[in-house]
Amino acid sequence: MRRYLEVWRLPGAPVLVVGGMVGRFPIAMVPLALLLLVAARTGSYASAGLATAAYTVSTAVLAPVMGRLVDRLGPRPVLAVTGLAYPVALAGLIAVLRLSASTAVIYPVAALAGATFPVLSSSLRALWSQLAEGDDLVRQSAYALDSISAEVVFVSGPIAVAALVTLASPAEALGVAAILTFAGTLAVAFSAPACAWRRHSATGSARGASPLRAPGMAVLLAGASALMFGFGVVEVAVPAFATREGVPALSGVLLGVWAVGSVCGGIWFGTRSFASPPARQWRWGLGAITLGMAPLALAGSPWILGALLLVAGMAIAPTMTIQNGLVAELAAPGTLAEAFTWLTTVVFGASALGSAAGGALVDLPSGVAAAFGVVALSTAMAWLIASRLPSRRTPSTPVPAGPPLVEQPA
Repeated sequence: MRRYLEVWRLPGAPVLVVGGMVGRFPIAMVPLALLLLVAARTGSYASAGLATAAYTVSTAVLAPVMGRLVDRLGPRPVLAVTGLAYPVALAGLIAVLRLSASTAVIYPVAALAGATFPVLSSSLRALWSQLAEGDDLVRQSAYALDSISAEVVFVSGPIAVAALVTLASPAEALGVAAILTFAGTLAVAFSAPACAWRRHSATGSARGASPLRAPGMAVLLAGASALMFGFGVVEVAVPAFATREGVPALSGVLLGVWAVGSVCGGIWFGTRSFASPPARQWRWGLGAITLGMAPLALAGSPWILGALLLVAGMAIAPTMTIQNGLVAELAAPGTLAEAFTWLTTVVFGASALGSAAGGALVDLPSGVAAAFGVVALSTAMAWLIASRLPSRRTPSTPVPAGPPLVEQPA
């Protein structure tokens, strides 16, 4: 745990960890709450999946624009504006869902809410990169801690939704998410690291360069897209499975168990160093995720599915940590925030497509098992795409002594 203490002692790090965790609760709460609320209002998981897709696609489309603004203006003004606008947009979405079940109204309002989503994750990763500048091991631990914080959200967020659905309704879950976004996003926006943000003026976004032109970035984003498509399907298939079993509130618990596995893997990974190049580590992580997802289609009860999800989640946070590190290494100076928002774009966009596909599948006979089968195929595709990324290290990253794939002492 010494690595995590080093990260925690960085100037302003506690605010980034706690504020970032609180502000990112909507990532875990809103899609599930929106899915359940629209499904209850319309009686169709297909419509619910499309509403969730409208929300996430609009976030994905605008994320690179927001990221470029962060590179040019710094995270503080961008987070401050969106931290205020997003809760207002969620309140409008709640009002529409309570007043109307017409998809002609629900879809555009859901898209509007998604468009105001703060680029908190991308800003946090860029801030961590500056705080840990010059120390690759501390930076890896910072990214791991950020991934763990996000996974804690994915553990508690769905459980919070499940509790709120049981005690009240999905609308209350959306309201709680709005309040948490407001508090967490503004805390990060006015933190010391955000105020001390340094812009690279000679290269990158200051001259209009795009991080997409960086060698290897397209392969990285394509692999992340295939992975997140599968995760989007999971986020619809699990609630559908729970509903089929007669316990719809259990969907949040099952998704939370999935995230618990990820937290466990992330805690372990953040305290380790490996001699293997990051690209090769990424492939190993994707391969492990694929093996974990393969048996989900065979689950016959919530207990079995929960156990399988726990195991399947263990490779997620380590893989995401490596993926974030690769983005930071591949992006040109001055384009870091935008590079991370392109990753956000593929995360939300591919997840949205997965949600829409999952919604269509689970409405069919035996559709839940078919949906889990698609998840395994999608993660396998991510592994195949990752094989196209060269395993050589970038010049900025020193190669630790030791043979490939041999763990080094922390």
